[in-house]
Amino acid sequence: MADEATGTGAGTAGTPGSARVDAWIWSVRLTKTRSVAATACRAGHVKVNGERAKPAQVVRAGDEVRLFHAGRERIVVVKRPVAKRVGAPVAAECFVDNSPPAPTRIEAEVVGVRDRGTGRPTKRDRREIESLRGGGGRGR
Repeated sequence: MADEATGTGAGTAGTPGSARVDAWIWSVRLTKTRSVAATACRAGHVKVNGERAKPAQVVRAGDEVRLFHAGRERIVVVKRPVAKRVGAPVAAECFVDNSPPAPTRIEAEVVGVRDRGTGRPTKRDRREIESLRGGGGRGR
């Protein structure tokens, strides 16, 4: 009999022990809504075992899921496929997180931000922005 609480078992995505990738991403709380997960799949921001995934693609235990969301890449390995949203402690047990650490606040602020309405940057402005980003560009 299927486990109704976790959404595993018979009837989940057609085969036992599997789930749709968009539903799984949402169920383990990698995205806030299922529609955001499906949109990420359609946009090509989700890969399962190195291949672009459509929202209805099936994930099974042992699959590697790469998700580019909210400005960072998440790399997770499926431990247990779930089709229904579960609590945070249970969700943490459903995958192994192999993601690189999130950038610190200081690293995220290094990017130069221009005021709205200031127009295009001048050549001097562009060179200053490139130096802030660590790019040398062409020498003078």
